Amino acid sequence: MIDVLYEDENILAVGKPEGLPAIPDRRRLDPSLFEILCAGRAERLYIVHRIDRETSGVIVFARNAETHRLLSRQFETRSVEKVYLALVHAVIGDDRGEIDKPLRQFGSGRVGVDIQHGKDSLTEFRVLKRLRAFTLVEVRPRTGRRHQIRVHLYSIGHPIVGDPLYGDKAVQRSCPRLMLHALRLTLRLPSGNKCTIEAPIPESFSRVLETVDAE
Repeated sequence: MIDVLYEDENILAVGKPEGLPAIPDRRRLDPSLFEILCAGRAERLYIVHRIDRETSGVIVFARNAETHRLLSRQFETRSVEKVYLALVHAVIGDDRGEIDKPLRQFGSGRVGVDIQHGKDSLTEFRVLKRLRAFTLVEVRPRTGRRHQIRVHLYSIGHPIVGDPLYGDKAVQRSCPRLMLHALRLTLRLPSGNKCTIEAPIPESFSRVLETVDAE
């Protein structure tokens, strides 16, 4: 069941479950959220942005070509405000921080910090809660690189819990999901009005939080 978070004549915003690809990938092993929505609604939608398969949360599609151009431009110019929740390994000492490290994608599909050849990437974070061996943070990516939040947090010694690509694989496999949730998007509608869309925290995310908080 895909939850519709906001809908008007120009855009459709839904809450993507973790484990579902947002858009068709090269392997096309599983139907994507985009394909499911287009088929289920008998409607042509337009892809504006994406979030990782393992990530849950808000994603927006355009319902016409004009809105697609408008929203795509907002993402390109970084005028869309994106807020994520992440549970990371270990306790972060600072209450807030900024990670300014260039990133590059490698042939393996992984992304890493590359000072010489990487693209400028900036992530801001704020500590929401410290647990015994974990930290819950609010994250605001100011650029939109692939795996940006995951790699940036990993690069400072705080990989996201349950990440299958970054961190100790044996430890990460013990978590049922990647603990990254696209909580909120703020963008400008074709009318010129600002619109903030929020995706409720899924039960799968809350269950892990409750488990680690009890440890």
